[in-house]
Amino acid sequence: MAASVASVRGTAHGAAERVARWRDAPAVHPTGVLCSGTLHVAGRGDRPWGEPWLDRHASYPAIVRWSHALGTPRRLPDALGLAVRVEDAGGPDLPLDLLFTSSGTGRLGRHLPLLRPDALTGAYSTLLAYRTGESERVLAAFPVLDPPHTPRPTLWQELACRPVRFRLCAAAAGESWRPFASLTLEAVHLAPAETTVSYDPVKHSLPGLRPAGRLNRLRDTAYAGSRHGRGAA
Repeated sequence: MAASVASVRGTAHGAAERVARWRDAPAVHPTGVLCSGTLHVAGRGDRPWGEPWLDRHASYPAIVRWSHALGTPRRLPDALGLAVRVEDAGGPDLPLDLLFTSSGTGRLGRHLPLLRPDALTGAYSTLLAYRTGESERVLAAFPVLDPPHTPRPTLWQELACRPVRFRLCAAAAGESWRPFASLTLEAVHLAPAETTVSYDPVKHSLPGLRPAGRLNRLRDTAYAGSRHGRGAA
């Protein structure tokens, strides 16, 4: 069993490495833009989360990369990515990385990537669970839209008109979505593939907020292969 798991992880690492080397960019989410903003953690409220960072009211600078997963031609639907780096979440120079993908929000849909033509027409989720305190929960980012709103295909087009806001929530199986933070994006910056930020949700996690389960470990192996293939690791 251990040998077969190692074989699958080796295959995932090698495939991602080859694709990244061929693209000279991340194997998935190869094209995107960087956005700067602020993440506000609401704090424990009536129910503690069991992780000090989630239970403490605070604000942090954030660097966010919005991207297309497959890099399909413009205006064609694609799975969209929202990679969030929360600076100093674990202390000075200890960031927290959260990776979200366009998805549904129902019990099954939150685990499946969803192709979407526009940046803010639906939610983004981590797809896989995070350990939050004593529970495993999926995290999600919900766009907060002020009507009237005309959907625009890219996040940089949205930011050209106004700041973009998301409500960050978490939910275990059978739970309703529960807010834990808000994210406000205020400016966009060009992010060439060869100089993009390397997000790592395993390395940049917190003791009580970290990816859980075998599928997360497999995804981490693929990301490591992608970083290696483009010379980022």
